[in-house]
This record gives sequence, structure tokens and C-alpha cells, in this order.
Amino acid sequence: LDKKEECSFPELLAKIAKLPGLKRLRFMTPNPKDFSDELLQVMKENENICNHIHLPLQSGSTAILKRMNRHYSKESYMALVKKIREVLPDVSLTTDIIVGFPGETEEDFQDTMEVVAYSKFDSAFTFQYSKRTGTPAAKWEAVPEDVVKERFQRLLEHIRLHSEEREGRDLGKVMEVLVEEKDKESENMLTGRLSNNVLVHFEGGERLIGEIVPVRLDKSMGFYYYGSVL
Repeated sequence: LDKKEECSFPELLAKIAKLPGLKRLRFMTPNPKDFSDELLQVMKENENICNHIHLPLQSGSTAILKRMNRHYSKESYMALVKKIREVLPDVSLTTDIIVGFPGETEEDFQDTMEVVAYSKFDSAFTFQYSKRTGTPAAKWEAVPEDVVKERFQRLLEHIRLHSEEREGRDLGKVMEVLVEEKDKESENMLTGRLSNNVLVHFEGGERLIGEIVPVRLDKSMGFYYYGSVL
């Protein structure tokens, strides 16, 4: 790519995906307001782009999103999820969610719960809001701590409930795993990732680290698998 040449992010991604010998390409993390139809098509047309999208939600409430200065709404986020599922039906969709942002009402929280139920995320990174000195939100009235904790627990259960149907959907398949490291819990095990970012643990030697190997997914543990190298 010529330094003087202008191109969009999808165009850049497509050019990188065409590099000889590149087996896996992952990008992080798109803002929902910037996720275009063009980007979706590039992902669909290039098999070496990982089948995973981390799409931060933060909150399902349009009012809270506006206070966060996020520049998208509950409705536009759900419409984007619908479009992604239509174009990439097998994609792994993950997210970030904050509970207890200043001014969050029970109605705002229920909007978040609604988006979670609709989106059926494979997993979510969830956080209780913590004040950051120097930000506008630090001066706003905080949600009571006990309310935040109670909502947080409800959210965790809600995510678990609505992600269950996607857990273990590849059980029994032989899939390519990029081997990352020795398993931290077992001396004879390795850990790697599928294209959709799901972890797989399996027996193998250190010589496989850095390689892409075929692994049969023998046992689903919800958010990860145990498998066997073929």
C-alpha cells in the first residue's frame, strides 16, 4: 500500500487479507457506529479473516449511550446485529457491557437486558461502573452500590441464559486451531483458538506452538472445548 494512497478500513483489511501465506487475520475492536456493509462483505469474502466480531455495547439504553457519547442507539445496535447474523450466520459475537453508569434507571437497565436477549452473545466482558477522575461522569450522581451489584448479578445470569444455545455448537467437528501456549493448568496440555476466538485445550508438545493444527472438539465446557489433535 502506497503511503500516499487513501483507502477505507475495509479496503485496507481486504488488501492485507490477500498477502501470500497469511492464514489468519484478526482485527479489534470496531465501534458499532463505524461498522459498515463494506466491512461485512470483506469478512464474508476472505476466509482467513477470523470469524469473530467483538462489538462493544456498553449499554442497551439510548439515553445512557448518549451520556456516554457513544454515537449509536439501542435500535441501531440491534439492527447491526441482525445484519451481521444474516451475512455471517456462524460468526462469534462478543461484547462489553457496563452496569451502573451514572443516571442509569431500572428502565435503562432493562433496555440492556433486551439487547442481550436479542443478540445472544457468545460471551461478554461485564463491568460495574467505576468513577474516573477528570471525566464528566465523575461529577454525576452515582447509582447506589447495592443497586449496581444486584443488577450486575441479574445481567450475568441473563447473559448465561441467552448464550447457552450457541455453546457447544461445533462439538464433534474437526476444526483448525492456532496453538498459542502451554496450558497453564496441565503440563501435557496446550491451548489454542478457533477462528471464532473460542479456546481449545488438548494434549500436545511445545513444538506445535505457533502452528495451525486440526483438532477434533471432543467435549464442550460452555465457553471452551477439550479436543484431540489429529
